[in-house]
Amino acid sequence: MIKLKTELPGPRSKALDAERKKYVPRGVASYTHIYVVKAHGAELEDVDGNRLLDFAAGIAVTNVGHAPERIVRAVQEQASRFLHASINVTPYEGYVRLSERLNRVTPDPFPKKTLLVNSGAEAVENAIKIARAATGRTAVVCFEHAYHGRPHMAMTLTSHALPYKVGFGPYCPDVYRAPFPYLYRWPGTGEKGGEEDFVAEECFRQFEDMVAIDIDASQVAAVIIEPVQGEGGFLPAPVKFLKKLQAFCRENGIVFIADEVQTGFGRTGTLLACERLGAEPDIVTMGKGLGAGMPISAVTGRADIMDAVGVGGIGGTYAGNPLSCASALEVLDMFEDGSLLKCARAMEEPLRKRLLSFKDKYEFIGNVQGIGTMQAMEIVKSRATKEPDWEAAWKILTHCYKRGLVILSAGTYDSIVRMLMPLTIEPEQVEEGLDVLETALQALKT
Repeated sequence: MIKLKTELPGPRSKALDAERKKYVPRGVASYTHIYVVKAHGAELEDVDGNRLLDFAAGIAVTNVGHAPERIVRAVQEQASRFLHASINVTPYEGYVRLSERLNRVTPDPFPKKTLLVNSGAEAVENAIKIARAATGRTAVVCFEHAYHGRPHMAMTLTSHALPYKVGFGPYCPDVYRAPFPYLYRWPGTGEKGGEEDFVAEECFRQFEDMVAIDIDASQVAAVIIEPVQGEGGFLPAPVKFLKKLQAFCRENGIVFIADEVQTGFGRTGTLLACERLGAEPDIVTMGKGLGAGMPISAVTGRADIMDAVGVGGIGGTYAGNPLSCASALEVLDMFEDGSLLKCARAMEEPLRKRLLSFKDKYEFIGNVQGIGTMQAMEIVKSRATKEPDWEAAWKILTHCYKRGLVILSAGTYDSIVRMLMPLTIEPEQVEEGLDVLETALQALKT
């Protein structure tokens, strides 16, 4: 539970922040100015002894909570044997075991194979490379409001210009952006947003037109989409849209890639969002929650597609690090009995209900959106115009963290307040955090 000993940020955090400014580039930004010294479950402790509630989970990483004993034990046991070997030099069992498990749990009836790498963005970069090798084509289609990472190809695929892209061009060639079925902001819709089937049909028609006019389907190697956009603002793709997209890809020999880096490992009430939304992609990229805090990501796909790359064409020095493999295997064990997913599903309705109650009270909340525990509020200047209000969103975040709740924004306009608490959080902690959030909303209203 929240327990503050000092006004946030405290004196030691302020001192560290001053040093950080001297030694760390300003481009490495932080939402808060508190410095963590310990974390467990859904709680953080900073260098000044303050205990805070975590609704950020290290940006959707600690889905199983901070430092669960069984994860720590698995990493310690592996560390006692060896820290590093490199799969490209002397292979080890953990890499093979984790690949086999991921092949088994991803939603696709075909035989699959897995590449392990270090970060979600690296998984995306490799997925594009693999798709191009498999098809002999070069064009890639992504979507508005998408976020796929910071390296060059991933950055090109990302839609959010500031702060991720400005000043880093030129971008990768042969990348095309299609509209995303953003229900609340679809042109011509009312205050409540668009009717789902109508928007799905219209958006898919625009996608087809763009491909036909600007590229031609015969030149497209891959279509990559987040089943639920993460940094874009917790925007679920309509089931109908995903199914049409998948069918289009299969009909035209295009690799259909689902970026599940943020949506994976229980965030939507199923292990992966594709399960809930009925999609069967050719390739899935995973990361974040897979390692519970250890750096690891995966590209899992149809065996024939994954094997299209020549020997030595993919890999990396630290790819599938032994410690990270040990952690990821334990994460999959924790999900295997279904109890964590049950907790995530149980959290969805009361969380959404509480956010909708906020919307009823506060005119600056334009919409509540998301699925599973990925729930978010759009902050607007006017419900009539839906004009985003990033300044108000930041006031909400700042108010929360100064009162012991760490929470994040999202969205192309940085005007969305999102929930990313660990799935192991206690119901009382959820309510405590939402109470703090409501004080921030009340303060903004006055």
